[in-house]
Amino acid sequence: MFEKIDGKGLIIHHWDTDGICCAKLILEKLKDKKIKNVIPTIGNYYLTEEELKKYSKYDYVIILDMSLPPDNVLQLAKKSKIMIFDHHLGNVISQVFHHNPIIKGENPDLYPSASWIVNDYLKNKVNLYALLGIIGDHEQKIKNNFDFNKKIGEFCQENNLTFEDLHKMVYLLDSNYKIGDKKAVEEAPYELLKINKPREILNNKKWNKNLKNLNNEINKILKTPNEKINNIIFKKIDTTYNIISTVTRRISWDTGKDTLIINTGFFNDKDQIYLRCKKNAEPIIKKGKELGYKCGGKKEVLGAVVPKDKTNMFIEEIMLFLENKQGD
Repeated sequence: MFEKIDGKGLIIHHWDTDGICCAKLILEKLKDKKIKNVIPTIGNYYLTEEELKKYSKYDYVIILDMSLPPDNVLQLAKKSKIMIFDHHLGNVISQVFHHNPIIKGENPDLYPSASWIVNDYLKNKVNLYALLGIIGDHEQKIKNNFDFNKKIGEFCQENNLTFEDLHKMVYLLDSNYKIGDKKAVEEAPYELLKINKPREILNNKKWNKNLKNLNNEINKILKTPNEKINNIIFKKIDTTYNIISTVTRRISWDTGKDTLIINTGFFNDKDQIYLRCKKNAEPIIKKGKELGYKCGGKKEVLGAVVPKDKTNMFIEEIMLFLENKQGD
């Protein structure tokens, strides 16, 4: 597939560790091609009209670790060859090259990250970047996946690293998007390309400073009381940091409960909504899209960006979904 592409190329990738590692792997593969990487506006799971216009000038576009709306993809496909590598829920976009084993019915446990899907497609050996994407998306819970826990353990042993080392690398890479630094996220894959030893990630001064500031903010939020509605943890936060997924994950895993978080402070005119639940989240992701909201996610996760005047209505929809048997 990559041998057939030519001209000016663009990578559009997610802003987290998984997306950054995907971009690093593709940039390494296409080092002889004329290609650059971008991320959408942090917090947007879609492209704006301005971004679509700008990105339609490329001969080919590679979308990594993002379930962009089909109309975004098809608009880009009018002028560009499109390739997608992803692991999120959604529908196959048959008009383009869409490599996503999950939406084609494969077991998600076999494809725990987009970085693993990219690495597998490239026929690379197990490496740091394939594994960091996995740990970024699952953190400690990947230890429950026997096959991948074994792969991670073997890699750590061979490279004199620990799981905690890899986990901290994820937090350092994620710190760029969580403080809202779009430029730093887009520079991160190139920083990874320059690295000779994994421990260089751990020693990055800028990323460590970011992480210290973020941890202070996260800990402050986690210390405030949670609200419980019908056995569902519900919390409103107001922060300019993009830490809603981290806060949701921490509370959900600590309590073992379905957890719904709203952040009113990241956008001026929209709210971030994030859900982690035990039931299949696909029906509520679909419902959100039908209502015209920007939604995405995986089996156990919903992420959405909703106009502030629509937030309460969508929260009610989510609560009904969680309280009913629909989607079990």
